[in-house]
Amino acid sequence: MPTFDIVSKVDAQTLDNAMNNAKKEILNRYDFSTSKSTIDHDKKTNVITIVTEDDMRLKAIEDAIISRMVKQNMDPTSLDFGKEQYASGNMIRKEISIKEGIDKEVAKKIVAKIKASGLKVQPSMMDDQVRVQSKNIDDLQKVIALCKGEDFGQPLQFINMRN
Repeated sequence: MPTFDIVSKVDAQTLDNAMNNAKKEILNRYDFSTSKSTIDHDKKTNVITIVTEDDMRLKAIEDAIISRMVKQNMDPTSLDFGKEQYASGNMIRKEISIKEGIDKEVAKKIVAKIKASGLKVQPSMMDDQVRVQSKNIDDLQKVIALCKGEDFGQPLQFINMRN
């Protein structure tokens, strides 16, 4: 039976390239010449930590990260912006986590949307992904088009299309 998986993943190498480009851009900007701003990407926990002096610089760093992700063809909705925390002195720290995998609530919405479409497919939740099965490949392609047209709050990829 033909199947495919709906997942939400971020390519680690592409994200690393986008982060390095954002760091270079910030270091070369004139308004950051006297700044003690830092951008750290922890690859194990998939968290980006920004430490800077004020809200204006924090917003500029966030914009640089988002623009570099877009230039690398990545979806910035995979970023989960946390709250600002005051670090030592007058510094501000902000942690941005990268969403990996599909949450249970989002998976339930995806399955409900697919079932409501009336297509002859069987969606099922498996850990952090959704598997869709059908006897007809055309129905699977209609499901992909349906999911691409809907906003579920995080980027979706469609992988492992099998006959």
